[in-house]
Amino acid sequence: MRSLRVKQAFYLFLAFCLLAASAWSGGYRVAPEDVLNITVYDEPELSIEEARIGIDGVIALPLIGEVKVAGLTTEEIARRVEGLLADGYLKKPQVSVLIDEYRQFYVHGAVEDPGGYSYQDGLTVERAIVLAGGFTERASPRAITLAREGRQGEPIPVGLKHQVRPGDVISVGESFF
Repeated sequence: MRSLRVKQAFYLFLAFCLLAASAWSGGYRVAPEDVLNITVYDEPELSIEEARIGIDGVIALPLIGEVKVAGLTTEEIARRVEGLLADGYLKKPQVSVLIDEYRQFYVHGAVEDPGGYSYQDGLTVERAIVLAGGFTERASPRAITLAREGRQGEPIPVGLKHQVRPGDVISVGESFF
């Protein structure tokens, strides 16, 4: 009986982890500075390989002009573009949208090379600090905080294995002893 409960708890935990992972990957909402690849099936002249989202959250597309996309998922953008193309331009447009390049994340504080870096899937705080040249002599691995883009409030303390997302700001504090 106990092993059955342990198995059930394990499978529940596994399902939760998979759901959280799919929510992040499928629920990613684009923002200014992300770069999109927009493909209109069988219409190469309407496709765009590198559409950088402007600071106003807009991209420019052939025929339909400016389209506000900030805050949408890639699936929502594809549906919006299909709707706009179907309104007098194409009969049954099929659009796919991929993210070519995510906006930067930032590392500052007690690292060798603070600044903005290109986001990569699966990025952790530890890998982000390595990209920033590693800890300085005075850095404290126990004094790392993360401010998540779009969330109000104080930065939260994090460990080296914490996941990083585009737009995050990682701060590395110093040790005085």
